[in-house]
Amino acid sequence: MSSNTYGYVRVSTREQNEDRQLIALKDYKVLESNIYVDKLSGRDFNRPQYQKLMKKIRPGDLIVVKSIDRLGRNYEEIQVQWRKITKEKQVDMVVLDMPLLDTRRSGNDLTGTFVADMVLQILSYVAQTERENIHQRQREGIEAAKLRGVKFGRPRKPVPEEFWRIREEWINKKISSREAARELSIAQDTFLRWVHGK
Repeated sequence: MSSNTYGYVRVSTREQNEDRQLIALKDYKVLESNIYVDKLSGRDFNRPQYQKLMKKIRPGDLIVVKSIDRLGRNYEEIQVQWRKITKEKQVDMVVLDMPLLDTRRSGNDLTGTFVADMVLQILSYVAQTERENIHQRQREGIEAAKLRGVKFGRPRKPVPEEFWRIREEWINKKISSREAARELSIAQDTFLRWVHGK
């Protein structure tokens, strides 16, 4: 394996073990000195080793990752990084878990890049569709539960007996809503909600 082949490993928390990814890259004969490892949260994309790798790579180089999700937290982000690597940097990509995601080409044949781009588009579409389907199922489930009389949120606090006396005082402007709420040991907005029958 030539020295312009690089590996990238990311584990999303410091507790996770990167051995599985490292073994796969070494089996692929990526030199240990060419493997970049980030051990941190994927919450922001400011990954120091990834940034270092992006500065190091040159057109014609190859980056190998164990799985596509090492490039980002979601498919939109993965697509951005994929385009940056393969189009802007003109570097080839190999995803070990998904052999179709291999942009290397023989001579001027662009088939590898074309197939990889198509697979990535399909994965993105499937992921986006699944996200939308999950949200749709959640909405439908909530609506069905509401029709069955299921109440969502915290259970309503029972209205105590003394509320009616305090409500009268508030109506007659003897006390403020804040004072009324304090007497009942509830939040002011809860008192006003009870007053308005909500």
